[in-house]
Amino acid sequence: MTGFARVRRAVPGGDLTLSLKSVNHRALDLHFHLPPDLDGVEARLRSLIKSRIARGHVQIHAAFAASETMGDALLNAPLLDAYVAAYRAAAERLGVNGAPDLNLALRLPGMLRLDARGELPAETEQAVAGAMSEALDLLDAFRLREGAAIEAELRTRCQTIRERAAAMEEIRASATKEFHQRLREKLRTMLRGVNVDPQRLAQEAALLAERSDIAEEILRLRTHTGQIEDLLAAGGEIGKRLDFLLQEMNREANTILSKTGGLGETGLRLTDLALSAKAEVDKIREQSLNLE
Repeated sequence: MTGFARVRRAVPGGDLTLSLKSVNHRALDLHFHLPPDLDGVEARLRSLIKSRIARGHVQIHAAFAASETMGDALLNAPLLDAYVAAYRAAAERLGVNGAPDLNLALRLPGMLRLDARGELPAETEQAVAGAMSEALDLLDAFRLREGAAIEAELRTRCQTIRERAAAMEEIRASATKEFHQRLREKLRTMLRGVNVDPQRLAQEAALLAERSDIAEEILRLRTHTGQIEDLLAAGGEIGKRLDFLLQEMNREANTILSKTGGLGETGLRLTDLALSAKAEVDKIREQSLNLE
């Protein structure tokens, strides 16, 4: 599920900004973007996130401005050389004069780092872990709000599918005799000139009508909408189970469409309703990608 959180706080030895951004993913996929000063705390942060998030693609960004008490700063000379070379190449390409801005260069991520004497103190590491816990709380709150909105939409779409199913059942119940009559007429047309027992013709028509009946498909559509609502009420990880139910509902809608072709105006009405139900299933599937 998508979410975003950002925490800014002063910690022992400097100022920290920590942000999390998550999007849906089948597994838990963590991508850290930490300054060199915080490399040593990545394993602890990774463990914290795994204890709170089951799956998703999560981007973790951190910025840390160390105070003077953290130790001497060492210049990243290769990075500075690359910056100056890139600046001069750009200036030459554009035909402009000027000198690189050293103040700007020193603010680039990774340009300055602490020496060995300035390793991250234990109290700073603890504070960074606390900031991560706070960010995870904010992320959970964001995801819960989004989840509630998605759940409300899914319930609305399930209700729409039930309404379409009820309309199809009403048409089916009132048009059964019409279906039988149309099938008998089709059989007579197909067998014109052939001596067929009227009773046998009626039997064949009844058999074809039974095969064309959509009562079971309508019932299963209704049942599956109830199962989806039960999943939503139960909570937890529902993504895989929801995907299975949506596949079944899509199959029922396709079966209805295949059975109602060639039944005249009544068939067209059923086709429109089945297509509408199928569209709702597709919209539920789109939103389900944002659920765990």
